[in-house]
Amino acid sequence: MRRIEKKLFAIGDRLATISSELHLAREELIYHRHLDDDARRDAAVSGSPIDRADARETSGDVARFEGLIARLETEREALEAHRARLLDRLG
Repeated sequence: MRRIEKKLFAIGDRLATISSELHLAREELIYHRHLDDDARRDAAVSGSPIDRADARETSGDVARFEGLIARLETEREALEAHRARLLDRLG
C-alpha cells in the first residue's frame, strides 16, 4: 500500500472519531445549556451568592463544550481539506 493511501486511511479513521466526538459533545452541550438556563433563572430569582456561583459554573461548562465543538469542527475541516489534496494527488 502506498504512503498516500495509508494517510487517507488514517485521516478517515480520525474523521470517524471526530464525528463520534462531535455527536457526544453536542448532546452534552444540550444538557449543559438546560442546566445553565435553570441556574441563571435561579440566580436571577433568588439573588443568592450560591446560585450566582452555580450560574457562573454552568456558564463555564457551556463555554467549554462550545469551544470543544469549535476545535473539533476546525480539525475536521482541516482533515477534509488534507484528504481532498491527497485524493487529487492519487488521481
